[in-house]
Amino acid sequence: MEFTSPLEKKLSKNYLECGYVINPVQNLDGLGEIRSRFCKWSQTYLGFSDHIDDTAWLNDMHTKIEVADLNDLRLHLIGRMNEDPGFRELLFSLAKETIEAIVGNELVMQAKVNLSIQMPNDASSLLHTHADTWSGDSPFEAVLWLPLVDVYKTKSMYLLPPSANRKLNKNFKSLAGASSESLFESIREEVEWMKIDYGNFLLFNQTLPHGNRINLEAKTRWSLNCRFKSVFSPYGDKKLGEFFQPISVKAASRVGLAYEFPST
Repeated sequence: MEFTSPLEKKLSKNYLECGYVINPVQNLDGLGEIRSRFCKWSQTYLGFSDHIDDTAWLNDMHTKIEVADLNDLRLHLIGRMNEDPGFRELLFSLAKETIEAIVGNELVMQAKVNLSIQMPNDASSLLHTHADTWSGDSPFEAVLWLPLVDVYKTKSMYLLPPSANRKLNKNFKSLAGASSESLFESIREEVEWMKIDYGNFLLFNQTLPHGNRINLEAKTRWSLNCRFKSVFSPYGDKKLGEFFQPISVKAASRVGLAYEFPST
């Protein structure tokens, strides 16, 4: 028996069958604030003082900076983001209901949120085909992927659906030693490209192969990613207190963790 609401059942069904959920953010003003911060931080870093529309600024970043300088900007913004004491709570507020329905309500959250910027025709910002569990991540994690602009086709990321992944796993030995490019070619026709309009987020199953390709669209992609898992579920190489920090441990769990039998 499952004592879950119809909404939770629907979200769980989508996540299990498709490998992901795409939903509107719960806090659109909060998303606007996040996007505004990145625009202000990046404009200051690059020496722009004139007000530029946030959407245009982010989409047209490739006209403001050279590819060779992009990673320095990205690292600067990651530093600013993770030094901001309220940033992680604001990010969580955008997808809280969906994360709790899929992952649980006693959660740990990635301590350092990550940022990706992928400009058109940039081959230096690729994330080749992989499943995070192949390199030591816990299968109990889910990834929140938040675009700060509309994403589609090669301006987005791709994910291999669960049904296709089951076929891949059965034949995985035959791919031993193959390059990541060969692996992608073997699943190219089955991957699903995530189409997500600004104002929505993606929560996906990181045990499924995913990645990106060279952005062949005309605009730059900006996206945040952050992992969540249940605090008491098994950990992989990324440990509590190192990679993850607790954000919603309930009172009864705190009592249980602190409990000691009386001395006799």
